[in-house]
Amino acid sequence: MNVGTLTSRTVAAAALALALGLGTAPGAQAAAAQTTASLTDKVGKAGRADDGDGGGWHGEGGLELNSADNARVDAFVEQAKKAERAISPQVRAAARLSSAELVGFDHRLKSPDSLKRKVATSLKEHQGQSVNEALADIKDSVRYTLQWPDGRYATGVATASHLLSVWGNDSAKWSNTWGRAKGYKGINSAWKAPFSGHLFEVQFHTPASKNAQEVTHKLYEEQRLPGTSPERAKELQEQQDAIFAAVPVPQGADRLSAPAPRRPALPVEHSL
Repeated sequence: MNVGTLTSRTVAAAALALALGLGTAPGAQAAAAQTTASLTDKVGKAGRADDGDGGGWHGEGGLELNSADNARVDAFVEQAKKAERAISPQVRAAARLSSAELVGFDHRLKSPDSLKRKVATSLKEHQGQSVNEALADIKDSVRYTLQWPDGRYATGVATASHLLSVWGNDSAKWSNTWGRAKGYKGINSAWKAPFSGHLFEVQFHTPASKNAQEVTHKLYEEQRLPGTSPERAKELQEQQDAIFAAVPVPQGADRLSAPAPRRPALPVEHSL
């Protein structure tokens, strides 16, 4: 392994241990997982059972899941809860070391009802798709938001994303929309956790972009409903565009990119 890479990872591991207050890095994640198990909050109510389907689910706009698909989503919810216990300590440490505000931490687990709406929508829009295929596309069952003032945004994002990478999380998505002329402003990233393999989302925002996201959320949800007409969907998009157009773009934000993929360790060569 390159000496510089080894040094970088060693420093990052030490920083994680320091941020978590655990003393040594090797046991940091396991100990952190145990200490944060009690932090896993109760998520929102699951969709109501359908008396005619023995455990199926029905939601708004005609969305539904049969009993087998509903049970599979329930199992995925439990998987997300378990994965969160190891992911949260790293995200909290990255926030602390990059001087970020960790926004909405109590809502880091997507509710079962929200997950079911998302899966049911995907199954309806993609005929022939299996529930497992729909679940494989979900990156925000565990999600976080890191926020910095405009003047510290670019440095904060670079620091936090670098730390997540060197701590073993593989970048699975990096959507930087700061350079768009219209629509959503911010960076939505997804990561694959090193031990569970579970995907989780980290959004990087400024106070203004986060506020715009919250203000437009109901508009976006209505726009996504299967029953929303094309005319209404266009109107909703125009309202969202107007709100995001007022969000200032921090210097350098549009040029931020995902950390370079981690290089695998080189095999050790033994001399004869």
